[in-house]
Amino acid sequence: MTTTIAVKEESGFFARTLASLREVWDDLAGTERVSALKPDLNDRDLSTVRKQMAACLEGKGGEVSARQRAAALGQAYLSLSRDGRRRFLLLLAEEFGTKSEQVAEAMRQWQDAGDEGARHKAEQKLRTALTAPRMALLTQFNALPQGVKFLVDMRADILSFLREEPSLKPLDADLQALLVSWFDIGFLEMRAISWKSPASLLEKLIEYEAVHEIRSWHDLRNRLESDRRLYAFFHPRMPEEPLIFVEVALVNGIAGNVQSLLDESAPTGDPAAANTAIFYSISNTQKGLRGISFGNFLIKRVVEDLRRDLPNLKTFSTLSPIPGFRAWLDSAIAEGKPNILTADDRKRLKEAVGATVSKGQLPKLVASDWSSDPALSAALKEPLTRLCARYLVREKKGTLPLDPVARFHLHNGAQVERINWLGDTSPKGFEQSCGMMVNYLYRLPDIEKNHEAFAADGTVVYSSAVKSLL
Repeated sequence: MTTTIAVKEESGFFARTLASLREVWDDLAGTERVSALKPDLNDRDLSTVRKQMAACLEGKGGEVSARQRAAALGQAYLSLSRDGRRRFLLLLAEEFGTKSEQVAEAMRQWQDAGDEGARHKAEQKLRTALTAPRMALLTQFNALPQGVKFLVDMRADILSFLREEPSLKPLDADLQALLVSWFDIGFLEMRAISWKSPASLLEKLIEYEAVHEIRSWHDLRNRLESDRRLYAFFHPRMPEEPLIFVEVALVNGIAGNVQSLLDESAPTGDPAAANTAIFYSISNTQKGLRGISFGNFLIKRVVEDLRRDLPNLKTFSTLSPIPGFRAWLDSAIAEGKPNILTADDRKRLKEAVGATVSKGQLPKLVASDWSSDPALSAALKEPLTRLCARYLVREKKGTLPLDPVARFHLHNGAQVERINWLGDTSPKGFEQSCGMMVNYLYRLPDIEKNHEAFAADGTVVYSSAVKSLL
């Protein structure tokens, strides 16, 4: 999870979507199409793209011609390889940004303005000088069919290059600012998705699910049964693309094992008789919207919807992964952090394996197939759950918890309720968190108070059960 929350890698489904967009824009470009480019965008082709960008910004020939030129440029971008797109974006970032000399001159005029009228004109000039020309081109892309989706995906490309190409940061900031304004929560629509939803949308859920893989259509149908709910946010300019979705199980009592929760052979429960809603998966779907948070709004909207439709629901909790625990444990041991194993821990581990176990040997022991050994599993339970509680509640970077999922739910006003031993026995669960999962409880009367305390100084609210582990 990310925001949060987790984001799945792209697959062949997205290649088909890309091909469809190329076709739409190819038709729209008409006679304005850019001559065929080499996929890697060599220097000669880069010059062609530079001229096309300049033509788009000149705006000659009226609105129709401007749309055609922008469509041709966008279609050209879609035809490029990864390295070609990198060169395209660097050109846009480095040659179509603000000009420092123009900004300096506008600032001088503003400082020298003698009266209110002159100052107002100088402010307008300064505002214009501070607006990169590429902003107009990005806005032209936005006006095209599926243009918003194109820009979201372009930002995903930019983010993938940022580490190696820091000069793309201003372009990323410009595009993120546009997307923040376009994806204001007030524009978004929440929809409940069911088995009767369009097949194309259901296919996207399978592709986008990033927390607990949807293994088959039968698995998906199980997650859309009457005792389950799935909600997603949509944008009016991307009506067939979920931005984020949350999966909910309607059960009795707080669930502690995701395999049991997703068991396809289990009988379907009666949602009207359920007293607990378990949020067990939240997936962001658009990499290009990183840094634009929807998850907190989605959870609040879902809680409102569920309370209205199912008044018997009294408890709202997550069953969440702990993606950073195993990596933290390895680094904590490598760095020599204290209080990893107690004397009692060492005694129980020695009895289980028949030899003395130091904390330095713990990573190797955890990496083994320990869950199939009842004695070793029992010996590891106490130290690992204690260390997991420490990781979630006390280990921080600055004032914030290290774990990204913890940051998300605690910021939303939840509390750390319970750590579940062997809550996720999948290979991914063992790799990330030694098989453990955590419940974050949304206690409705305390949500605002918890949120304010966390936002103020990183205060983590946790239950007495977690306190006993610490």
